[in-house]
Amino acid sequence: MVVLQRDALARNPRIDLLRGVAILLVVVHHLYLRVPLTDCAWLSRVPKRVLLGFGMHGYEAVFLFFVISGFLITSNALQRWGRLDRIDIGEFYARRFARIVPCLLVLVAVLCVLHALRVPHYTIEHANQSLPRAVLAALGLHANWYQAKTGWLPGNWDVLWSLSIEEVFYIGLPLLCLTVRRTWLLVPLLLALAASLPWTRAAAAGNEIWHEFAYLPGMAAIATGVLSAIWAAHKTTPSRSWIRAFAIVGVLGLGATVFADDLLSRAMHEFAMLVLTGSSACLVIASYWHARASVDARWPLTAWIESFGRLSYEIYLTHMFVVFSIVELYEVSGGDTRFMPLWYALTVAWCWLVGVGVDRVLSTPANRSLRKWMLGSTQARVAQPST
Repeated sequence: MVVLQRDALARNPRIDLLRGVAILLVVVHHLYLRVPLTDCAWLSRVPKRVLLGFGMHGYEAVFLFFVISGFLITSNALQRWGRLDRIDIGEFYARRFARIVPCLLVLVAVLCVLHALRVPHYTIEHANQSLPRAVLAALGLHANWYQAKTGWLPGNWDVLWSLSIEEVFYIGLPLLCLTVRRTWLLVPLLLALAASLPWTRAAAAGNEIWHEFAYLPGMAAIATGVLSAIWAAHKTTPSRSWIRAFAIVGVLGLGATVFADDLLSRAMHEFAMLVLTGSSACLVIASYWHARASVDARWPLTAWIESFGRLSYEIYLTHMFVVFSIVELYEVSGGDTRFMPLWYALTVAWCWLVGVGVDRVLSTPANRSLRKWMLGSTQARVAQPST
């Protein structure tokens, strides 16, 4: 087994920046659905396309997360074990468990209490749904499928759809790598999955929820990240001009997805999702190469967005608590649209503070303790990016 150097898995600020952008789009989207910025009179001169771009692309932001996650998990595995067919499956699962499960269990427990107290926005009221079944779906990694069968769950349950897709993929990934054992066999399988995104989304179009929450489209985006990591790791770091070219292509593609999605969808239909995953891959690869080339990876004035990226998991799981609270405060205060941007700023700041608190009180201590218990004290001390 390859010996891991302490700094081999050091954080990449540019990847944190990408994750920060993604989580901000998710937070803004869920607030925008309830308090649209287009209602703010003094923003009327801002093109509606721009406001819609920032406010209506939380779903696409999750697919950016999927690509980043696939890249990071695979890069870490390659650096830790040298090759994917050498993955220590027990250690792999232990690390995923230590990172994901503590926050998930606490979230589900809190949601159960809020449901029992009949708190608005957190009470499961759909005739086809029940609290025990929702808990089973959340912990059994099929919250996406459960909603497709029974209807939308309340907001803070709803966000668990992406976690279901991601963790089911990571249960299967080491098994696939250890079974196939050859990169030249693994890569075509991942390519087929990554390229299937338009067809798997189209196949799910008959059910509104499943169209967004189906397993295979999300897994296709994660597979894109896995492929990107395999390719980037085995390729000599290119010149700065090539790194810059990948970054430009990624920014242009992601920008088109966010600000010209209607044009892309009209021209490409479901194939527009490949623009999203492809441009996301270009940005992640450029970020990886930038760091590997020993270039200063920090951009001016982006530290606060990077901090959101570092806390993206904690913020993702908790942001709906903040969104519902802000909406209530906004309505109680009279709903004055002139101050709407201030409510958005308050939401972002509050989400960050909650994320910091959850990370310090729960995520980091639990992650460290569980890894120490399951993997031993030496491996528990190794720094690992949050993925």
